[in-house]
Amino acid sequence: MADLRRSFAPETDPRPATTSAGHVIVQSLASHGVKRTYVVPGESFLEVLDGLHQSDIETIVCRHEGGAAYMAEADGKMTQVPGIAMVTRGPGAANAHVGLHTAWQDSTPMVLFVGLIPFTHRDREAFQEFDIKAWFDTGAKRVMVLDHPERASEIVAEAMFAATNGRPGPVVVGLPEDIIREHVPNTIHPPIPVATGGMTVADSAAIAEALAASSKPLFVTGGNDWTQHGADQLTRWLEKHHIPAAAEWRTEGTVPFDSPSYVGPIGYGRPRPTYDLLDETDLLIFVGTVPGDVITDGFVCRQDWTKKNFLVTIDPSLRGRSGPVSYQIVAKPDVFVRDLTKIDLPVKEEWKFWTARMRGEQEKFATLPPATPSDGKASMDTLMANLVPALADDAMVTFGAGEHTNWAHRYFPTRRYASMISARNGSMGYSIPSAIAASLAHPERRVVTIAGDGEFLMNGQELATAAQYGATPLVVVMDNQEYGTIRTHQERHYPDRVSGTQLKNPDFALMAQAFGGYGVRVEQDADVPQALQSALKAIDEDKIFALIHIIVEQRVKAY
Repeated sequence: MADLRRSFAPETDPRPATTSAGHVIVQSLASHGVKRTYVVPGESFLEVLDGLHQSDIETIVCRHEGGAAYMAEADGKMTQVPGIAMVTRGPGAANAHVGLHTAWQDSTPMVLFVGLIPFTHRDREAFQEFDIKAWFDTGAKRVMVLDHPERASEIVAEAMFAATNGRPGPVVVGLPEDIIREHVPNTIHPPIPVATGGMTVADSAAIAEALAASSKPLFVTGGNDWTQHGADQLTRWLEKHHIPAAAEWRTEGTVPFDSPSYVGPIGYGRPRPTYDLLDETDLLIFVGTVPGDVITDGFVCRQDWTKKNFLVTIDPSLRGRSGPVSYQIVAKPDVFVRDLTKIDLPVKEEWKFWTARMRGEQEKFATLPPATPSDGKASMDTLMANLVPALADDAMVTFGAGEHTNWAHRYFPTRRYASMISARNGSMGYSIPSAIAASLAHPERRVVTIAGDGEFLMNGQELATAAQYGATPLVVVMDNQEYGTIRTHQERHYPDRVSGTQLKNPDFALMAQAFGGYGVRVEQDADVPQALQSALKAIDEDKIFALIHIIVEQRVKAY
């Protein structure tokens, strides 16, 4: 009789019994589903870089820590896995802080690993020494330091859990140079489950009763804690019941641009009809976000405590909330929507009229300008009128901060969740890094970024990163020779006293070519369609990024 014992013998673990703490960190990240990390290298975490050498995790080497942190933050917005950045101590950590602040205010899951001085050098003012907890404690969900090498995998699991648990956000992990070289048992800590909440029977009854009593309900979607499935479910339920939904500033696409229930964005520079919605609606249901500073126009709108506001968020503390709270449901968006779809209500005629009215306003607002160029200087209107019809349904847009972003808010057709990736903390310099992260994560999709001339040069050097790793975004640099948003505020408060806002710019198209991409400079409106066509051709045929440097008149706005 054959010996069957071999068939049931346990498989041998191919990993060595011990390895360095730095290598364990890499293995632990891989076990959590991390696909890439954005780094600016430093001697303080060489052991982790060595662990990445033969890892399945792609290492994206960036040109500035701010760019690396922005890319990781954008990555965290697009998936259910925290974005990962790695930088060195002191100056490197300082440069990365801008991405951390973006993740904090935008509720983005992100983990920043910072190489530190050796443990034995601590508190001696060693080269590049700093107090990591003093620097980051007020702008991160947790700040941890790996002082015990045997806890390396546990610390990674705790960091990934903290970044995603409750209201998502950034976590900082300090890695002392000597500690990560220590050898430890090669044991990987499992991922820690994250609670998702959900609606209780009482919650379901409360929201059903509120909707039944409402004549003008309005949903507001926001945050980065959705999936495409949850977004699709909500859209179908809203459309079935003829209930409208607006999008939190810079999170468009959860309810698609073309949906009969989508009524536009709410935030800075919003069109007047959606601004008025906040006070006109008799029931406001926020899902994945809360009515904060930007949505309420500086804590002004919707502050009357007789108004009905239902807040659906996994954060029981309601951090950042302003105005009334009629009812709170502690749930992540997908779980809430799963339970919401079980509620079937008779459709009211008032809902149909209300939704159709606001949808009509949005359709007028989003109607493209003429595609035929005018005589004179190039214009963003002509560019958008020619670009939008050429976009596939899964196209993505990224941008940072400035008046140039309003062309995307108004015209870009966001038809999927996370098809608009932006910085809701108003951080400039975000456009190029976020476009690179989006293109690497979704190489099959058209990624467009719209940058202002002031914003572009803050991280434009990351085009070298795009060229190195094959990212192929279409970069539109709107050049109006000024910091336009600040000029607008200046004209409002100090009319005819222009000071500190004017710029003199280089040829951005030549910069793009120098970095290995395609670049075209456009000064006349008649040249816009051909410039766009040639840029898209370079992306599709040559597989390189393309940049359109469009020089426009000052003080021309999207709305």
